Amino acid sequence: MDIGSTQERGQWGSKLGFIMAAAGSAVGLGNLWKFPFLAGQNGGGAFVLVYLVLLLLIGFTLMMAEITIGRFTGLNAIGAYRKIKASWAWVGSLGVLAGFLILSFYSVIGGWIIAYIVKAATGTFNTADTKMLGDMFTNFIQSSGTPIFYHGLFMLMTLGIVIGGIQQGIEKYSKILMPALFGMMALVVLRSVTLDGAMEGIKFFITPDFSKITGGVILAALGQVFFSLSLGMGCMITYGSYLSKDTNIPECSLIIPLIDTGVAVMAGFAIIPAAMAFNFPVDAGPSLLFITLPAVFSKMPLGGLMGVIFFVLALFAAVTSSISLLEVCVSYVVDEWNWTRKKATLIISGLIFAAGIPCSLSQGPWSHIKLIKGKGILDSVDFVASNVLLPLGGILLCVFIGWVWGLRRIQHIRKTEEGETIITWELEYTDALKEATNDGKVNFPMATIWVFLIKWLAPVAITIVFFQGVFS
Repeated sequence: MDIGSTQERGQWGSKLGFIMAAAGSAVGLGNLWKFPFLAGQNGGGAFVLVYLVLLLLIGFTLMMAEITIGRFTGLNAIGAYRKIKASWAWVGSLGVLAGFLILSFYSVIGGWIIAYIVKAATGTFNTADTKMLGDMFTNFIQSSGTPIFYHGLFMLMTLGIVIGGIQQGIEKYSKILMPALFGMMALVVLRSVTLDGAMEGIKFFITPDFSKITGGVILAALGQVFFSLSLGMGCMITYGSYLSKDTNIPECSLIIPLIDTGVAVMAGFAIIPAAMAFNFPVDAGPSLLFITLPAVFSKMPLGGLMGVIFFVLALFAAVTSSISLLEVCVSYVVDEWNWTRKKATLIISGLIFAAGIPCSLSQGPWSHIKLIKGKGILDSVDFVASNVLLPLGGILLCVFIGWVWGLRRIQHIRKTEEGETIITWELEYTDALKEATNDGKVNFPMATIWVFLIKWLAPVAITIVFFQGVFS
């Protein structure tokens, strides 16, 4: 097929399907453990307030930018940049590479989630002894074969959805997984906030103490906004490429971050009140998911059931993210190499599974291998993808749209029958770009604000995140 053809690429069946899929891409394990952990570490309500402000300023801005490029070109991350300006195709390559690398270790962690569903269902971690739970987790991830087996199961789940295509695969299952995720999350939240002693945790989480807002809190919230929304890795460009031309991009770009944040806030209500009710730390980092929470569930009435529900919803969150990461790579191969979706999905999934094996072994038999800054294989791959490729992709996205591709505001003035003057605005691409395309406009009434954010605020903010992540 010709590059840019949508004959084999498919299209979203509905706006709801796209929103569920894109929100699922944004919602991941980071919502379930990192947001509550960062809130616990950075003043609770103060962190939440700063996060919400930055979400509207930075999250919305970049979300709209990526979706716009994707919908405008109808191509994968690399092809989209190439179609607009060929010399910038390498920026899209950063996103495809990031998606490949992230899924290689994300799938390993997704496998841990599956294993913990089994442990929760069989009552294996029914103890409040965090040392015992810590030893159990360490022994599990340091073993050779079992984590790789679960890593393979997780990749098979991801493969099975993506191979079905856009409407019958990703959209179909996103419409099932996302509502199910919200439903199960609501059950865990209800159980958590009704515990004796939970009110202290609720107050901590929702009451902002402005004295706690420091540069460190702002930086932590900014980093979480950027990484939580799957920005900089080409996911939203790829998903946007399957949109119809009449989709309201600004509306979708606002709804998706709000859904993502809704899950994160619900996770905070699920974890922080329960942990504080039983005097467990709420700033425990990654161990919060596999050590602290099982301990909390063991002391909670109906804790065994809540543990199963929580880890199943964690699996759903992980899968909705993993399918978008795999789709970034599959879309590139289908568009650029003219492979069928089935062939591309099977081969790329196999390569990602193989790349994930060293990440899994680095927790045990290969733990002596150190790469970047003394980090093991999994942590080094995470560092390259999350601290280097994603921020660079975000910065260059802003530069590309705001300065290279070019944007301008067009004012329209009309008179009503009553003689009232109505002024409306359109965001219009430059003449050079319009000459090469049939569709040169995106309607957006707040164009001035968005242009300022994409040109100035967003790239500066992400640059700060980049330098903090690389050199800290």
